[in-house]
Amino acid sequence: MEQTYNKKIILVTFMIGAFFAILNETLLNIALTELMEVFNLEAPTVQWMATGFMLVMGVLMPISALLIQWFTTRQMFLGVMTIFLAGTIIAASAFNFPMLLTGRMIQAVGTGLLIPVIMNALLLLYEPEVRGRIMGTFGLVIMFAPAIGPTLSGVIVDFLGWRWLFITVIPFAVFSILFAWKYLQNVGEITRPKADVLSIILSSIGIGGIVYGFSSAGESGEGFSSISILVIIGIALLSLILFVIRQLKLEEPLLDVRVFAYKSYARGITIFVIVIMGMFASEIVMPMYLQGPLGFSAKMAGLLLLPGALLNGLMSPVMGTLFDKFGPRKLIIPGTLVFVCVMIFFSNIGPSVPVWSFVLAYVLLMLSISAILMPSQTNALNELPKHLYPHGTAIANTLQPIGGALGVSIFVSIMSQGERSYLNGQNGPVTEELAHQAMTNGVHHAYWFALGLSILTFVIALFIKKAVAPDFNQEGADKKDPVTET
Repeated sequence: MEQTYNKKIILVTFMIGAFFAILNETLLNIALTELMEVFNLEAPTVQWMATGFMLVMGVLMPISALLIQWFTTRQMFLGVMTIFLAGTIIAASAFNFPMLLTGRMIQAVGTGLLIPVIMNALLLLYEPEVRGRIMGTFGLVIMFAPAIGPTLSGVIVDFLGWRWLFITVIPFAVFSILFAWKYLQNVGEITRPKADVLSIILSSIGIGGIVYGFSSAGESGEGFSSISILVIIGIALLSLILFVIRQLKLEEPLLDVRVFAYKSYARGITIFVIVIMGMFASEIVMPMYLQGPLGFSAKMAGLLLLPGALLNGLMSPVMGTLFDKFGPRKLIIPGTLVFVCVMIFFSNIGPSVPVWSFVLAYVLLMLSISAILMPSQTNALNELPKHLYPHGTAIANTLQPIGGALGVSIFVSIMSQGERSYLNGQNGPVTEELAHQAMTNGVHHAYWFALGLSILTFVIALFIKKAVAPDFNQEGADKKDPVTET
């Protein structure tokens, strides 16, 4: 007898768990200054609360493909949410920084494994014809949670203190676990492929080294001129090359990189990574510029960026519905064109720019990102056969923190180099006005680089076609998909 699924309940279960796990990614960022005072820390040390979180997530993403094939949906979801809850409790009760960092890293384990589990299940549950709407609805959580994180964090820290950033999450995590225990059903089949230990080691060194190396380059004053950072990145790249070679030789690879042989997947994920780079970098560079040459306070800078961030999340379900109706080209091509135009604006920005034009440009940036990210990722995954879903989702989710780390570090490094080159060409003391001019010069350099990348996304978008899912069109045509809504 074919099993039926209550798709709506499963989707709601996933969204509840994912919202608070993803919210937690940005919830702590605005509290780093207070943590430095409470625990008497330097900036590079406290930054591990953010860098370490991203590092753990990046390392675990490739392993998610293996775990998804070893454990049921219920086991995975309940397990990772329990791990996330344990980390939250440890962080909330931390009496020193090592304990707080430990709790944060345990949270990252839960968050890092949660998203691939959910995306794989949604691919199995929903036919390609409606995946845009479903991924868009789920994308509302992915985009909206980090958007409100800093604002919500500021309110909690001001009125209750940093510890409540974790305490307030605990009851919602408990509710998510209880809700899933009662309603969540298993999706897909357990195949239990053989675990290749060497692949796990190589991927951990490679991805961990890339995220750590590029994050450190972006945070340090030396940037890519640091020998130690270059050595770390070199070892990481070598590990990734060896990892890919090994995956091509294994009968049961940890991550099947053959997914890139599917043209729609390769094009879609390439666009996805480039846009992630631009988004993460802009979320760092733009607040710095607002608080520097434009002279706004930190809170005002956050408020000016909030409309764009909120619109990005709210438009995700709309873009998903449009994707199902019109296909990827009518969203991604205009989206990448707007993306190019915004990069042109930012590459010519100056202290005299009207604030309304800056806000409008950032809104357009976030709107273009919502028209690109979820459609390109969904179309990429649509082309894969079912047995490659765990690998396709794991690779896409692995590349997200890597793309973020690359974007931030490269942009910040180019910006810093542009600032230094400008100041080196000046005589006399460095006045505030001169420093602002130097930063403007650095931002221009960074966004010239971004403009080149954005033009590349537009060119790739011209070759995007609506992906055809082999399993649903061939197998599904002969035998009905057992997943039916109740």
